[in-house]
Amino acid sequence: MSEAAASSEIKPAATILLLRDHPGFEVLMVKRHHQIDFASGALVFPGGKSHAGDHDAAWADHAVGYGDFDADQRALRIAAIREVFEEAGIILARRSDGSPMGGEACPMEVREAVDAGRTAFLDVVKDLDARLDLDALTVFARWITPPLTPKRFDTWFYAVKAPDDQLAACDGRETVDAEWIAPSEALRLAETGERKVIFPTRMNLKLLAEASSAADAVARAAARTLVTVQPQIQSRASGRVLVLPPDAGYGVVEEPLERVM
Repeated sequence: MSEAAASSEIKPAATILLLRDHPGFEVLMVKRHHQIDFASGALVFPGGKSHAGDHDAAWADHAVGYGDFDADQRALRIAAIREVFEEAGIILARRSDGSPMGGEACPMEVREAVDAGRTAFLDVVKDLDARLDLDALTVFARWITPPLTPKRFDTWFYAVKAPDDQLAACDGRETVDAEWIAPSEALRLAETGERKVIFPTRMNLKLLAEASSAADAVARAAARTLVTVQPQIQSRASGRVLVLPPDAGYGVVEEPLERVM
């Protein structure tokens, strides 16, 4: 382990598995821009680091379920919803009368302003007269990056059924494509090398592929006992491997280290 990796800060992050059933069971994935320094060019779920604005106490009046979670979970869920708004233009929220948001939530320039920090996401939600739907998110998994690189994240994955009448569109900056894809097809593309899919994404696609529908995936996630995944590096006769906790729901996983990097 390098000195840089050993001393690196572990940053909180959140990721969304946005699910739908038509035309089939699919998850929204985005392609990272090739110039992004983390997972460049990879097919990933929308997500990113938590920001200071995600902790703003004013969210109490603009988020359904705000009082149901502790401060960390509130901020992580807000971060997850903000990230899918920035990267794909979908907002998981309800109007003031309780009805779901529909159509295009905001033009691209508003998303870009939020992403760049020029506009607070909270102000956008206020202007829409909306409330983020924190209750709609179900914890799917939690992964903490192993000490392989200087950048480490404590990432919470959330599963949620996608709004029926919102379209996904990539932001063109962090992501250059947004597509709905069957988990099994994403895994096939990764296996054949047609798409780059990083290790945590592949593992969670495999877990997701066990479900038959969006509702089934959410129900399975809700029923699982959450085990924080902290991959361990171990040596085998064939070389070093990354090992996952056997009780985390992924089965026995010993991934050759060269497939992870």
